[in-house]
Amino acid sequence: MSNTTNISMNTTNVSIKKTYDIHKRIYEFIIKVIKVVNSLAKTSSNQVIIGQILRSVTSMGANDQEADGSLTKKDFLHRYTIVRKEGKETDTNSDQVKLQAQPLIAEGNEIVAIISSIINKTREVRRT
Repeated sequence: MSNTTNISMNTTNVSIKKTYDIHKRIYEFIIKVIKVVNSLAKTSSNQVIIGQILRSVTSMGANDQEADGSLTKKDFLHRYTIVRKEGKETDTNSDQVKLQAQPLIAEGNEIVAIISSIINKTREVRRT
């Protein structure tokens, strides 16, 4: 069985390759978000949005790596809780950005769901 799935999005030219390695998936998501952000017009209002998106998406990557190297379940949960929070913050209120980035928003939502599942399963194991 293959470890990846190709998905073609009809609304844009963006093709997202799904992978089940969460670390790789987060890394690829970060790269794609940065590429979309770099294509946006550099208006004063977009600069604020761009800054927030870049801070939150790069924090996802940094905290994912910290979680991967954590020594305790408490630290692991803390780091992935930050990844989940930052993933939720990556969304914006700009309709133009949302249309251009719809596949990335969907991918970000899926990553948040996966991280939530990891957090919940880790907490369940900790209780037993």
